[in-house]
Amino acid sequence: MNFVEELKWRGMLHDMMPGTEEQLQKEVTTAYVGIDPTADSLHIGHLCGIMMLRHFQRCGHKPIALVGGATGMIGDPSGKSQERNLLTEETLRHNVACIKEQLGRFLDFDSNEPNRAELVNNYDWMKDFSFLDFARTVGKHITVNYMMAKDSVQKRLNGEARDGLSFTEFTYQLLQGYDFLHLYETKNCKLQMGGSDQWGNITTGAELIRRTNGGEVFALTCPLITKADGGKFGKTESGNIWLSADYTSPYKFVQFWLNVSDADAEKYIKIFTFIGKEECEQLIEEHRQAPHLRLLQKRLAKDITTMVHSAADYENAIEAAGILFGASSSEQLRKLDEKTLLDIFDGVPTFEVSRDALQAGVRAVDLLTDMAAVFPSKGEMRKMTQNGGVLINKEKITAFDATVDASMLLDGKYMLAQKGKKNYFLLIAK
Repeated sequence: MNFVEELKWRGMLHDMMPGTEEQLQKEVTTAYVGIDPTADSLHIGHLCGIMMLRHFQRCGHKPIALVGGATGMIGDPSGKSQERNLLTEETLRHNVACIKEQLGRFLDFDSNEPNRAELVNNYDWMKDFSFLDFARTVGKHITVNYMMAKDSVQKRLNGEARDGLSFTEFTYQLLQGYDFLHLYETKNCKLQMGGSDQWGNITTGAELIRRTNGGEVFALTCPLITKADGGKFGKTESGNIWLSADYTSPYKFVQFWLNVSDADAEKYIKIFTFIGKEECEQLIEEHRQAPHLRLLQKRLAKDITTMVHSAADYENAIEAAGILFGASSSEQLRKLDEKTLLDIFDGVPTFEVSRDALQAGVRAVDLLTDMAAVFPSKGEMRKMTQNGGVLINKEKITAFDATVDASMLLDGKYMLAQKGKKNYFLLIAK
C-alpha cells in the first residue's frame, strides 16, 4: 500500500513537505503524531491522527505516538483563543496511562515486527532539561522573527485573545520542535504528522533539525474534520464524544454516528473505517439510491464502535436502542447498566417517588397519578389500562389497581412507565 495515495483517496491529506512521498517509497520510515494529554481519555477529534498512524503501520512503516506529558503542562496556542489551565505531574501521568490503553486498540505495540508501534512521553526527556540548557541547545537556533511569523502566534497577537500570548505559550513551538529533534536523533524519526493546525509547530521542528545537524526530515498533515454545516466535528450539546465508556457510553457513541448527516457520512466512512476504496464507493452509491435506509451511518456506527469498544458493546447498544425505538422486553431493559439507561431516556419526563411507599407496595393507578403525574386523572389511566396501553418496565399493566412495589425497581432505583407506544416517563425512587 502507498501511504500517501491511501490518505489522498480517503480525504485525509491536507499538506505535505516536498519529498515526503519519495522518502516513504524509498525505505521503512519512522513517523510520530503528538497527542495532548489534557484528559484521561481521547475523544473522536483525535481519531483522524490515530487513523493516520494505523494506516502508516499497515503500509509497513513504524508509528510512534508521542504523549505530551511535558508540553501538556504548557498548552499549545494553536487554534486556542485563551491560555489553558496547567496540569499537575500526577494528573498527567494518570492521563498518559489511560491514553496508552486506548491507543492499543488501534496500533500494534506488542508484536515482534520491526515496525511495531511505540509510545513515548516527552516528559521523560524534558524533566531534567534546565532552562539554561534549553536556551543554549534549542533557543539559539530559531530566531524570534521565525517564531513570530507562525499563524498560531499571529492570530493570538492580532486581537483574537484578550490577554495576548504568554511567554510560556510562545515557547511551545520550540518544545515541540525539540521533540522532533530528539526522536530524530534517538529513533531515526524522519516524519512528523498531525492536524493542519499543527503545520507551524511541525515545520519549526524540521527547521530545528536542519539548523542543528543538517538532517532532512518531512512533514504531513491531515485536514481538521468539520461537519457539512460548518459546525465543530465531535461536539454535541453535552460536550465531546469520548472514546472512554466512562464519559460517553457505547449507546451514545453509536447514536452519534447513526445521526450524522448523509453528506458527513460519505466523508466519514472513508476517514474513520478501514473499508477499501471499491467497497466505500459501492456503499456510497447504494446509500444515494436509498438514503432513508441510512446504510452509511449504520456501517460507520458498527465499524467504529467495534474498533473503539467491542462487537459486544455495539450489539448491546443496538439492542438498547430497540428499547426506545422498537419492541423490546422487560428482560432486555433489566440488562441495561445505569449509565446506558439514563442515556437512552435522557430528556424524558422524570418524577421522584417515595421509596418507602414502594417498599410497602402501591396501586399502579395511585403511582401514575398521585405520586407521578403520568396521567392527569385516574379515569384516563383506568381507560388506557383497559386498552392495553400502560406499561411499567416494558410489561403491560393488566389491572389499574395492580400492586407495584420496590422489587420492580431497575438498578434498585428506577422504574420506566410507558403511556402508549412513544410516551416514556422515568420514575426515580428517593
